[in-house]
Amino acid sequence: MRRIPVNSSNIRSIGYELAPAILEVEFTSGDVYQYYDVPEHLYKEFFHASSLGGFLNDNIIKYHYRYRKVS
Repeated sequence: MRRIPVNSSNIRSIGYELAPAILEVEFTSGDVYQYYDVPEHLYKEFFHASSLGGFLNDNIIKYHYRYRKVS
């Protein structure tokens, strides 16, 4: 999946695939996670959030979207 670099202290890049609704997040540690069934509007809000880490915690992790560690 193609990811876009972002300006964040904890997140290096994010990507999204519309058809399967997968959000992919690469952390500065090098770990990459995929979150499943994430609506496109949530990805867009995430991409433009002032705090990416805060948005991820409050809107993706808190709501228990399925995920898996890719690398």
